[in-house]
Amino acid sequence: MRWILGLFPLALLAGLVAFFLGADPTAPFRDAFPPVEDLTIERVSFPESGVMRVHVVNGGPEAATIAQVIVDAAYWRFAIDGDPTLPRLARATLELDYPWVEGELHVIRLVTSTGLTFDREVAVATLSPRPNTLYLTTFGLLGLYAGVIPVLVGLLWYPFLRRIDRKWIHFYLSLTVGLLAFLVVDAFEDTLEASALVPEGFQAAGLIAVGVIGAIVGLRALGNVGRGRGGGASAGAGGASSGLTVAYLIAISIGLHNLGEGLAIGAAFSLGEIALGSFLVIGFALHNTTEGLAIVAPVAAKRPALRHFAFMGGIAGLPTVLGAWAGGFSYSPTLATLFLALGAGAILQVIVEVTRLIRKSWPQGLFTPLNATGLLLGLVVMYGTALMVTA
Repeated sequence: MRWILGLFPLALLAGLVAFFLGADPTAPFRDAFPPVEDLTIERVSFPESGVMRVHVVNGGPEAATIAQVIVDAAYWRFAIDGDPTLPRLARATLELDYPWVEGELHVIRLVTSTGLTFDREVAVATLSPRPNTLYLTTFGLLGLYAGVIPVLVGLLWYPFLRRIDRKWIHFYLSLTVGLLAFLVVDAFEDTLEASALVPEGFQAAGLIAVGVIGAIVGLRALGNVGRGRGGGASAGAGGASSGLTVAYLIAISIGLHNLGEGLAIGAAFSLGEIALGSFLVIGFALHNTTEGLAIVAPVAAKRPALRHFAFMGGIAGLPTVLGAWAGGFSYSPTLATLFLALGAGAILQVIVEVTRLIRKSWPQGLFTPLNATGLLLGLVVMYGTALMVTA
């Protein structure tokens, strides 16, 4: 009986929606006004010489019919994998036998049955990578260079941190907060850039909200699990997580962020922007080395087993490889926005956890002269490494 009472309002709501769709009271408005169409060309790929593929999403509120395709001011015949009329949020791939030129700019324009046009410019036409052994290995190595190896190198600061006084451990924890604070701003900027390419129907703002809030809630729950397993002694006053739990949370948040970095690297190389991709690898490598320091700072006063360092290094670094594969073979602004938002939310929650860890044994927290210096230095260090990304 209790479940019936709970489901009854939902059944009424479903009935109301069905009645509205059946009665269609908006018909007079649709007859008086033209349809609202919004096609988005998510990606243009060049699988082989003389062949162009256009990946389209209907992000508008109504169905849209692709009637014609114009490439470089010339109408061109095309084949489509399905019906040319795309319902709301539907996807389609158009294939054209077009003599594209390596390294040249091409402009693709879709014309709907109502005469509306939607454009996409390809700055540099280049043969698209295929998921074969060569490109899987190449993108995998790029991910290793940019993410895995630098994070593991950063973990090597642990022996140094083991040999310094407690006040300096708090200095490096504060520096970690500075590193993460810069990362969260960087992550939000990347998220907003990716969201600009998301089809309107997928609600970029909603994706960002789901990613940020979902990451905060998820990591908060993981932190509570860590506190529960650690018992009262390790949890400490004020509900602060143990150092090892915080280190794992930092590794997870950096891994989510590095997934977005891998997407950027893979997409740059797949679009033929080799110089940009190379600078991204170098810049992200410098970034990720300092992120390794952020991971080990919370466990500087402890002696975790060696396997924990291997696990944390893999959690933080390997998503860069996965991102490079995804960005290189099938970049999606929608998924990129979601994962970047997850990374931003995760870093926000980790900043809270690290701050709690500092206050656990240092009541003044971040606002002693030494700790404040560490926080500001973390921001400056990350800013300096960020300059290499856009060089």
